[in-house]
Parts: sequence; structure tokens; C-alpha cells
Amino acid sequence: MKIKTADFVISNSDVSKCPKERLPEYAFIGRSNVGKSSLINMLTGQNKLAKTSGRPGKTQLINHFKINNNWFLVDLPGYGYAKVSKSIKKTFQSFIKNYFLQREQLICTFVLVDCRHEPQKIDLEFMEFLGENEIPFCIIFTKSDKLKLSELNRNIKNYSKKMTNTIWEEMPQYFITSATSSDGKEELLNFIGDINQSLEDNL
Repeated sequence: MKIKTADFVISNSDVSKCPKERLPEYAFIGRSNVGKSSLINMLTGQNKLAKTSGRPGKTQLINHFKINNNWFLVDLPGYGYAKVSKSIKKTFQSFIKNYFLQREQLICTFVLVDCRHEPQKIDLEFMEFLGENEIPFCIIFTKSDKLKLSELNRNIKNYSKKMTNTIWEEMPQYFITSATSSDGKEELLNFIGDINQSLEDNL
């Protein structure tokens, strides 16, 4: 699939105010500073679609972007170490949770993980929340250009081992990406395109 158009539609912190159109949605979320905005800009081919910042926690609302006029890319606030007050962080967690539990249009969530780091407790806990609530998700390992291939493979193997030693029977489907080199772009967009096609076929 190729992205021909990517248009910002709305930002808000109230799930009831999200777009009413019955288009499939794909949500992108991860710890602060995982490279989410850079990845979204790489996928859409628009350098300034999602706001990038060296300061963690830049995204603070639910952001809907309409792609090719037939699906939504949803940019969600990062969780974890953003420098925001505890009261604001609690609000983040509340409306993010509401989005996942209430948004019927959500087809798949992409949980972004920095491939350079060991499995983080907060990532594992968030994926556990998705699993417990039967919300489909995949993992996107970001910043793959920062590692040698052997290191990358070792870290992903460690991640798989960590997950299967807890509540998971197997590692969820995952993608390896780099916003710098565009690695993983085609695989990820084709994955979304295939799901959208199957949804259309079943109408």
C-alpha cells in the first residue's frame, strides 16, 4: 500500500469527540521519546505531519489523521517518563484507557519499543493491559539503524524470551523500523493494507 494523502482531522482528549466515520483505525503508542512522531512522518512521507521534539511528552492529545480517505492513523500520547505533572499524567492515562476500551473503530494497536533497550516494565504492563482486554496489537521496534544487526537480533530475542516467560504463549507479530532509513515502511503499510482489504471483502 502507498500513502497518497494524509490529512490531520482532529485533536482531542474526549473519546466521544473522535471522528464518527466508521473507518478502520490504527493506533500508535509507546513510551515517551521512542520515536513515534518520526515514524509516523516516515510512514506518511510528510516530514511535519506529526510534531517531533527532543523533549519527551510532546504529544498530549488523541490525534486523528485520515489516510487515503479510507482509514485513520491515530497518534496517541506517550506513556512513561514525560515531564508533565502527576495530575496531567493521570488525565492522560484516563483518556488513553477510555480510547482503547470504547473505540469500536480501533482495528490494531502498534506498540512502539526502542530496540536498543532491554524490555521495560511499563511496555510489558501496557501490552498486558491490551491482552487482558482483547485489543489486537503488534510491536514496532524503532531506531533499528542505531544497532548492528547482531545486536538487534539479540535484543529482539531477549524481548521474545521475556514475554514468553510471563503471560504470553508466543511473541506477538512485530516489525523492525527506522525512521532514518525507512526500513520496515513497506512491510508495515502492506500489513495495514491487507487488513483493510479483508475488511472491505467482508462487508
